[in-house]
Amino acid sequence: MDPDVRAFLAVTNARQQPPIDAIPVDEVRRQFASLRPVFQPFVEVTRVTNTATAGGVPLRSYHPMNAPAGSLPGIVYFHGGGWVMGDLDTHDTLCRQLANHAGAVVVAVDYRLAPEHPFPAALDDAYAATQHIIRRASEFGVDPTRLAVAGDSAGGNLAAVVTLKARDEGGPRVAFQCLLYPVLDFECNTPSYAQFADGFGLTRAKMEFFGRSYLGREDANHPFLSPLRAPELTGLPPALIVTAEYDVLRDEGEAYARRLAASGVPVDSWRVAGVIHAFIHYAGVIKRGQSALREVGERLGKALTAPRS
Repeated sequence: MDPDVRAFLAVTNARQQPPIDAIPVDEVRRQFASLRPVFQPFVEVTRVTNTATAGGVPLRSYHPMNAPAGSLPGIVYFHGGGWVMGDLDTHDTLCRQLANHAGAVVVAVDYRLAPEHPFPAALDDAYAATQHIIRRASEFGVDPTRLAVAGDSAGGNLAAVVTLKARDEGGPRVAFQCLLYPVLDFECNTPSYAQFADGFGLTRAKMEFFGRSYLGREDANHPFLSPLRAPELTGLPPALIVTAEYDVLRDEGEAYARRLAASGVPVDSWRVAGVIHAFIHYAGVIKRGQSALREVGERLGKALTAPRS
């Protein structure tokens, strides 16, 4: 295990916390937001702009430093937090880093949160935001033919599902998907769930709470909730899927990568050794997260600037 991860877990596991479902949701969100000092280190970008979709979904765009003139590749980013926590501020530093490393305009989406707004509210917002950014690409300085969707954890789920919905509904065209330790199945019964159910940051109990909060009355097998269970994965954009060795979500991410590849979708599956869920987000204390995000950004930038067929 990475030494930074071991030290981080020693501190977090020593805290006496009640079960997450015994804490008021506003307090859950406050506690998550209070971790900002351990999130990605702050970096400057050329400019940051706050806007919104026509339907009122807040957006924040990041224009990278030292970018060439003209339209740039774009990345629509959906934050993690179990569909319950997180916002534009909790992922501000991550999006800044990603913009600079990828040489792309990153547009973060502040989708509605559960349990107040269960499925499909977050997906509806994510999809509407992607449509809005493509339709107004020139306003964002983005080349609409070079647009990726990306996200971490629950945000990785939204990114994957946006590509499914876009395929099924005839657009918008997404050129690439980047899924960072994504949630792809609500069964919670893989070997990695058994191995890392407790004591490794994201626990089985937390995932079950997030699932109850987001699902509402919907069947967990719905492909727009559990894309791993989608009957067909052909026709989806190329993917980069990053998993963490000590993560309950590891196996479903890698299973999705295998299914994509078997469906003829180009996929780059990367398991990062020695780390836990959200290690990129916690890169203020887990240095491996900084180098991993740099590589993610570089891979994204390369994929979005490759010659188009």
